[in-house]
Amino acid sequence: MPRETNPSGRASRRARLDKTVGAVEVSDMSRASSSPSRAAAGPAAERADAIIVGGGLVGLSLGLAFARAGLETAVVDRAPAAALADEAFDGRASAIAYASYRALEGLGVWRHVAAAEPIREIRVTDDESPLFLHYDHAEIGDAPFGYMVENRVMRRALYAALAETPTLRLIAPAEVRAAPRGDAAAEVRLTDGRLFKAPLLVAADGKDSPIRQAAGIRFFGWRYPQDGIVCTVVHERPHHGIAEERFLPAGPFAILPLTENRVSLVWTERTDLAPAIMALDEAGFRAELEARFGDYLGRLAPAGPRWRYPLAFRLAESYVRPRLALIGDAAHLIHPIAGQGLNLGLRDVAALAEVVADAARLGLDIGAPAVLERYERWRRFDNLLLAGITDGLNRLFSNRVEPFRMARDLGLDMVNRLPPLKRFFMRHARGTVGELPRLLKGEAL
Repeated sequence: MPRETNPSGRASRRARLDKTVGAVEVSDMSRASSSPSRAAAGPAAERADAIIVGGGLVGLSLGLAFARAGLETAVVDRAPAAALADEAFDGRASAIAYASYRALEGLGVWRHVAAAEPIREIRVTDDESPLFLHYDHAEIGDAPFGYMVENRVMRRALYAALAETPTLRLIAPAEVRAAPRGDAAAEVRLTDGRLFKAPLLVAADGKDSPIRQAAGIRFFGWRYPQDGIVCTVVHERPHHGIAEERFLPAGPFAILPLTENRVSLVWTERTDLAPAIMALDEAGFRAELEARFGDYLGRLAPAGPRWRYPLAFRLAESYVRPRLALIGDAAHLIHPIAGQGLNLGLRDVAALAEVVADAARLGLDIGAPAVLERYERWRRFDNLLLAGITDGLNRLFSNRVEPFRMARDLGLDMVNRLPPLKRFFMRHARGTVGELPRLLKGEAL
């Protein structure tokens, strides 16, 4: 059960936010300023404790966490909820590390997940090298490394949890026109004229975050000369919950277990070659898959459409401004080589929810710089470290340079032969290493 929150200084509890889904015209965010407008009086502001712009997996998870902490929360998203849960919107699946699973369970989401495949083993190979790295979850306990869940399944689970949470409101489809911030509150103005006001605004609106851009926070990084090709593949033989990461010269080729003799494929390919692969007919595409998979899963067949995504490395210069915090892809974007993108976002959620909940219980201003800077200190180094590791691994393995090949193969073999080091990396794959927020430890906020 969530702990009761009763911040001092509130004359009365704000009117409960209703759960209706409004419909508005979709257009680009046209302006945003650093302070609330002092123009003539417009519509009356709907008040909340926190406003989250972006209703994806990370934004909705934060909304549920805030609501569990007793905060009245509004989540604004430009896409209709029904479209986000449709397979045609997003064919990806996500690796949910065990620590992230704990958080989702604590937020009341996991019981609504209709299908999840445990990751019991991880195998890492380098092209045709005989040396490899093998992780078995049984070496460090009974719990799996995590679970593979299709993104549409996770969205539906989040919506089910949302329906059970009276202090959380999803406003979608809705377009943000401006998001000014002042000394006492942030405002979110929608293109349909509605106005929301709260002491805290959170940007969970993705890598191209208009909220981050309007706040003047720079996003450093680069575009990789690689694209990610994503699809689901059905196969003849069982995968036994084994995740495979094969390093090929163009980049990693990840085979990730799903339910019912299916795997999610994340195929990193050179940007100049990816369009030709996407254009192949089904027979040609299947032939390319078979050449890379081998025959260990038996006969293969692509299931459903393919998607292609550009790959990039991006880090925000700051995660906070007065009354504003960035989470998820709005704050950082990493290579999918280790399948940790969503897990980083959920770690942001757990950390921000904890510092905000703690501040609210003490009667502090949850949007004050001291509160938000604690979140930034907690998350910035962890995100920077993992972003650097994934970038370095991609550069080390995505080539045929002989000295690099020898170094990486010896490294894989060394980790495989040193049980203490291997167990550390296995715990890291579970997400249970480091200073964890309470949600990631399976504790209540």
